[in-house]
Amino acid sequence: MEQQMGEKKNQSSCAKHVSAHCCSHGAPNIDEKAFFGMSRRDFLVGLGTAGVGTLAVSSCQLQPALRKPIPGMGLRIGTPLRVKPALVYSIARRREAWSWRSWGGLHNQSDVDKEAATIEKELKKLSSSADFPMEILPLARVNNGGQATAVKDNDCDVILIFAAGGAQGWLETIVASEQPTLIFLRHRSGPVYLWYEIVHPRFLRKNSDDYKQPGIDVWDIVVDDYDEILWRLRALYGLKNTFGTRIVAIGGPGGWGAGYQFGPKTAREIWKLDIRPVEYKELEPMIKKNLNDQKAVKEAERQTDEYLAQKGVSLHCDKKFLVNAFLLNKVFKELMDREDAPALTVHHCMGTIIPMSQTTACMPLTFINDEGLMAFCESDFVVIPSGILLRYISGKPSFLQNPNFPHKGITTHAHCTAPRRMNGKDYEPVEIHTHYESDYGTAPKVNMSKGQLITVLAPSFTSKKWIGYLAKIIGHPFYDICRSQIDIEIDGDWRKLIEDKQGFHTMICYGDYLREVGYALKKVGIQWQNITTG
Repeated sequence: MEQQMGEKKNQSSCAKHVSAHCCSHGAPNIDEKAFFGMSRRDFLVGLGTAGVGTLAVSSCQLQPALRKPIPGMGLRIGTPLRVKPALVYSIARRREAWSWRSWGGLHNQSDVDKEAATIEKELKKLSSSADFPMEILPLARVNNGGQATAVKDNDCDVILIFAAGGAQGWLETIVASEQPTLIFLRHRSGPVYLWYEIVHPRFLRKNSDDYKQPGIDVWDIVVDDYDEILWRLRALYGLKNTFGTRIVAIGGPGGWGAGYQFGPKTAREIWKLDIRPVEYKELEPMIKKNLNDQKAVKEAERQTDEYLAQKGVSLHCDKKFLVNAFLLNKVFKELMDREDAPALTVHHCMGTIIPMSQTTACMPLTFINDEGLMAFCESDFVVIPSGILLRYISGKPSFLQNPNFPHKGITTHAHCTAPRRMNGKDYEPVEIHTHYESDYGTAPKVNMSKGQLITVLAPSFTSKKWIGYLAKIIGHPFYDICRSQIDIEIDGDWRKLIEDKQGFHTMICYGDYLREVGYALKKVGIQWQNITTG
C-alpha cells in the first residue's frame, strides 16, 4: 500500500452522512500516525533512522506481571491487549422523491441498539476464546465527528471499527489515531454494512486507482469472520509486547553478520529492545560465590536429584556438571530479577563461562525457557527479536538453532540448548550430555516430537527481510553436531529457500504462526517472504 505521510486538507463536509453513490469526503489532518505509543517515524523505521540514544518507550516499559506466566494460559506471558470497539453508523431521514438513504441495515435507533448488543456479545465470546490476554473496552457509538475524535484519542492498543455506515471523514479521523486499526464489515453475519460496498474504492483509494489512506490497508479489513479478527489481534499482541522488551546480555550484545554491525543496532532501532549488558568481570565473582556457598551447593544438588527423577530425563555425563548448571542458573535468575527482565542471552560463552562456572550455560537456558521466561544462546540480536516476537505471538518457547543446507526438501536444525516445554505445557524427553564442541559441562538433547508442525523464521543480517516457512519434524537424530537436533521436512518451495536465504540463525516454535508474523512485520516495514504459501 502506498503510504501517504503528508497532511491532507480537512473538509468541513466530512461530518455529513455518506450517500452510497454521490458523496465523497476528504481526510482530516493526518499527522504521523503512532502505534503502541511510538510515532510513525519510529514505528515504520527505515533501518538507521532511529538514534541509539533515544530508544526508551515509556508505554512499553516492563511491568512485574510480564515476567510471570498468566494463570490458565500455560507459559503465556505479557500484558493484555486493550481493544477499543466502535460502531460507526448514521440514521438517514426520508426525503420524498429523493435518493435519501445509503446501503446498510441500520435504519433506526432500535436497529442500532440491537446491533450494539450483538457486538458486545460477540466480543465477549471473542475475548473468552483468545489464547492471549485481551481487554475489551466499552463499545463506543460514533455518529458524529466529535465521537469519532473521542475514539481516536482513546487510551488503547487497537481500535476495532464496526463500519455499519456513517461519514467517510469519521473513519479517517479514527484511523488517524495513535494505534493500529481494524475494520469489521458485515455481509451475512448480521445487518449488512454500507462500508462492505465502498470501503475499497471510497475509503482506501479515495475514488482513485491508487491507495491513498494512510495507516490501514486491505489486510486490516475483515468481513463476517471473527477468527480472522482474532489472529490479527494475536499478531498485534505479540507486537505490543515485543516492543521495549528488556533483555540481560551477558558478555554484551552481539549479532552475526558483517563485522557484527547489524544485530544490536537494528534490535534497538526497530524493536526498541532494552538491552542490559552484564560484563564477565561482574559475573565471575557472583559465580564463585555460589560455588563456594555450601547452602547453595546443597540446594543445587537437591534440584539436580529432583530433575533427574522426572519422567523422560536421562543423564549421560558427570552429575557434577548438572549441579553446577543449577548454581549458574541461580546467578542468571538473580541478574534477571535485578534488571526486571523477562529475557536473557549469553555471548562468548565458550572461553568465559566454562572456566568460571565449571560447566556450560546450555542447561540454565533450558531451565529459564521451561519456566516461562526467554533465554537465547550466542547473544545474536539478528535473530533474537524473532524469538521474542514468536514467543509472544505463540505463547510457547522459541528455539534458536543453526540451520543446515536443504536438500530434497529435508534439512537439519540444531543447537546445544533448547526448551523442553515446546508446546507450552508438556516436557519433551531429554538426554543430558556434554556440550558438543567442548565435550564438557551439560547440554540437553531434547527429543522433540516426530510429526510436529513447526514455524521457522529466518531473518536477514540487516533485518530488512525475514523468510518464514512451515516444516514437520521427521526425526531427532544424534549426529556429531549440537546436541538438540531435528531433521525437518520443509513445507514449501525449498529450492526457493536455498536461493533466497539470508542471515544465518533461525528460530522455531511449535505450531503455525506464519500469518501472524507476516502481519506483524508489515506493521514495522520488514519485508516478509513466506516460502510455504508463496
